[in-house]
Amino acid sequence: MSGTIGAEAARGRLLARPEEARNPGVPGRRALGLAAGRDGILQVPEGASGPLPLVVMLHGAGGSAAGTLGLIEAAAPGAILLLPESRGPTWDVIMGGYGPDVAFLDHALEEVFRQHGIDPRRIALAGFSDGASYALSLAIGNGDLFTHAIAFSPGFAAPPEPVGWPLIFVSHGISDEVLPIDRCSRRLVPRLRRAGYEVRYREFAGGHHVPPAMAEEAFAMLAG
Repeated sequence: MSGTIGAEAARGRLLARPEEARNPGVPGRRALGLAAGRDGILQVPEGASGPLPLVVMLHGAGGSAAGTLGLIEAAAPGAILLLPESRGPTWDVIMGGYGPDVAFLDHALEEVFRQHGIDPRRIALAGFSDGASYALSLAIGNGDLFTHAIAFSPGFAAPPEPVGWPLIFVSHGISDEVLPIDRCSRRLVPRLRRAGYEVRYREFAGGHHVPPAMAEEAFAMLAG
């Protein structure tokens, strides 16, 4: 990766962009093949035609792509799913600052955009727990790429300089003991709305997880 991408990564900026419309590409599930050890998964649906929506899904602290795929696979059957893994035990900004995870995600997006037809009007950055906090942060700072930000049980948002206006979906369990709702989403969502973002917010009876109904509603925003 070039020095320019490295410099932008430290600012939390992603440079990869969809290329001109093409076929969805080879269907199936495969490893990204971009790193030894912690890498990621790409899944392309069978039988699809035309440019497809892209969902980038980020795992929680200590998580993995394989463990996170099951949270969203059934809810987004018509989308290309990109599940990168953090370079460390959680995402870089939570460890102290933007950098290596942004660069890795940028590289993964470059490869997806080069090989697959992506609809630029339907690109979502989603995540669960720490991944939700990171997804909100990066999507707000890269709203010229991501049209949607989807946060399942986030703790916070620490965006770089805001760019664009992604549509935001947030869900949170009222009995969450890992990231309690009162000090997380019930504070975060009003701040986002005051800043001018359109936020669809859902609370549910339960703890720190992603109910299928929440995932289905979130990814239904990409339909059309």
